[in-house]
Amino acid sequence: MIRSVLIGTGSALPSDCVSNDELAKRVDTSDEWIRERTGITQRYIAAEGETTGTLATAAAQAALDDAGLSIADIDLIVLATATPDNTFPATATKVQHQLGGKDFPAFDVAAVCSGFLYALSTADAMLRTGMATRAIVIGAETFSRILDWEDRTTCVLFGDGAGAFVIEAQDVAADGPGIIASRLHADGEHGDMLYVDGGPSTTGEVGKVRMKGREVFRHAVTNLSSVLGEVLAEAGCQPGDIDWVVPHQANFRILDATARKLGLPMDKVVVTVDRHANTSAASVPLAFDVAKKDGRIQKGDLVMLEAMGGGFTWGASLLRA
Repeated sequence: MIRSVLIGTGSALPSDCVSNDELAKRVDTSDEWIRERTGITQRYIAAEGETTGTLATAAAQAALDDAGLSIADIDLIVLATATPDNTFPATATKVQHQLGGKDFPAFDVAAVCSGFLYALSTADAMLRTGMATRAIVIGAETFSRILDWEDRTTCVLFGDGAGAFVIEAQDVAADGPGIIASRLHADGEHGDMLYVDGGPSTTGEVGKVRMKGREVFRHAVTNLSSVLGEVLAEAGCQPGDIDWVVPHQANFRILDATARKLGLPMDKVVVTVDRHANTSAASVPLAFDVAKKDGRIQKGDLVMLEAMGGGFTWGASLLRA
């Protein structure tokens, strides 16, 4: 069967790391308050000149290096972001140009924190149907640019960064590597629970992040456990078969509650929210790259990716590394 096989990963973070104590000097908060509610200890904030595009390009190049490839070997780029460099052109085209590529599809996907799962599923479909052979799939964000730094309930939660996968269409055995099953969902009824209060077509301004935290938490645990069950059922697997869960890094409490609902031990869950905070569409590939580089995720491991974001959007993908 033809599957999209992961052959390289990479990530990139801004140069400026901001601890909770440093953040408390400019926001009415404290290290204790942030740790207790979120598990976050620090985050990376993009400096002047660091953009979603520059971080995405660095992560993509790192993934190419990991795969032992160059941009000449790629024929598709899909970039997930809620914070593009410009309204248009797509930031993916800027990444393509910076890497030295041309004359193949490059486009952005907008599904906020679920964006990487949407982008990965899109690229996977294109590879399996022969529209492309090798793709770079990127999640990249500079959420610090759309935060209300007077709202301590939201501004302490987010950070900036990027992560990337290189995937390749390969003919593999049923028990071989690659993306096995994916499921995506959306429900616009709850769009007012997590959103940005602006945009080109409404206010003409970028706007700031607004969130009803308790409601988002409740929906996240329910929706994520449900979609994980769907993907496992499609793949014919049980929770105990999973070697690693790489979740969207929104909040440690959500990670813990979702794992409990599925009966998964936390030592099977990759957690980076403490170091990176919520990097939206970047969080899943960034966390995956960390766990791969430190030796936790090994070839042959069964890995579940999952995320939920504003919209609401949510999804999950099961792959064998």
